[in-house]
Amino acid sequence: MPLFGTSGVRGVFQKDLTLDLCHDVAQSLGTLLSAGSRVCVATDSRVSGPAIKEAVISGLCKCGAEASDLGMLPTPALALLTREWEFDTGVMITASHNPPDFNGIKLFNSNAMGYSRNQEQQIEAIYSRRTFRQGSQGSSRVVQGMKESYLQAIRSKLPSRGLNKRLKILVDPGNGAASGFASWVFAALGLAVMPLNDKPDGRFPGRNPEPKEDTLRKTVAFLRDSKADLAICFDGDADRVVFCDQDGFLGFNEPIAFISRLAVQETGQKTVATTVETGRLLELATQDLGVKVFRGRVGDADVAHLARETNAAIGVEQVGVYIIPHIGYYPDSMFAALTLLSHINEAVDVRTFFQSIPALFFDKGTITCPNESKAVLMTRVAQKAADFGAASVSTLDGVRLEFGDSWMLVRASGTEPVIRVLAESSSASATADLIDKGVKLVESLVSGSKQ
Repeated sequence: MPLFGTSGVRGVFQKDLTLDLCHDVAQSLGTLLSAGSRVCVATDSRVSGPAIKEAVISGLCKCGAEASDLGMLPTPALALLTREWEFDTGVMITASHNPPDFNGIKLFNSNAMGYSRNQEQQIEAIYSRRTFRQGSQGSSRVVQGMKESYLQAIRSKLPSRGLNKRLKILVDPGNGAASGFASWVFAALGLAVMPLNDKPDGRFPGRNPEPKEDTLRKTVAFLRDSKADLAICFDGDADRVVFCDQDGFLGFNEPIAFISRLAVQETGQKTVATTVETGRLLELATQDLGVKVFRGRVGDADVAHLARETNAAIGVEQVGVYIIPHIGYYPDSMFAALTLLSHINEAVDVRTFFQSIPALFFDKGTITCPNESKAVLMTRVAQKAADFGAASVSTLDGVRLEFGDSWMLVRASGTEPVIRVLAESSSASATADLIDKGVKLVESLVSGSKQ
């Protein structure tokens, strides 16, 4: 199996992701880079972060790199500061939205853009041969002042309209890397901030690190009790953001469609980059602006590269990832939230906008599948695709079937040992039926592979 999945190297700590593996991945990176290259390293709030960081810095220094420890940071800050501080590469130690026992390694170029698949393959080739650079020992140091540096970098890039400072904002980092960071940045920009789950804790006691409707029920209850207007909710490393208002969770496709529309209006660029997982609401929300939507592979680095290739106004993933070229080709959830706050008068504006658009119903299903079985199983899914009678089938990333007024995607996760089924249609019952059919197909194939 390849080292890199959808979003870097990922696995359960001390099972799939051992300290020796992390050390050797770092040596592979150090060997790929020129001797003396400057590399910055940060972690999210996971308990395993410090140990992995030590292994990574050791591996980098062993191959002649100059490593700077930036401490605990949200992924957007690590990516942006890699560029702003002129590092050659940024290393983010994170498992993003995964459970607490997971961790991983994600890489950013000197321009803040995620490593391409070609770069990842070069690292994998070095790793597989264990042909590490020898003879030059690098050094490491600790660097501070990251919050201030991030704020300084984004302040001049904020929309000229200014932020809506009348709204009372609930900031919920879920005890992840944005704890104490996002609330500080927002307050420093003059917003009325109410923090929740704002203390970093890699066990994620406040809620699941993946922010979605069922994991944000307590957040919504707190929002209502506190009479706040909008909840801004991050995942474990804050490369994702979702939103809630007094009526509850605002959905996945709705915010990315709304913010994409804002980006198109702001820039005048008529293209949006996204993935095969994204629903058709994106087209409906922007069709009056003459927008063309490009769908590519899942993963923020892939979206970033697609956004650059298509000169897109924005790149988005339906899980709440925003690539805003205006500030850089990297996922910046905090800047996306600030963009939204600069364009709405009331939190209800998002729901109000979608009242004039035909309703679409989006849902997901998940089936456990061992990583080593995914490739064979997905080949079998593709072979069975014709049985569904779809108008068209795409195997760009997973198997996406188009049915005219609905679609379904079956795709192996690149970050967890699961296969997901996603579907969208104009009725809740039709969506549920598609999810049920997709899940049953995958379950039967998984069961058959065990026999």
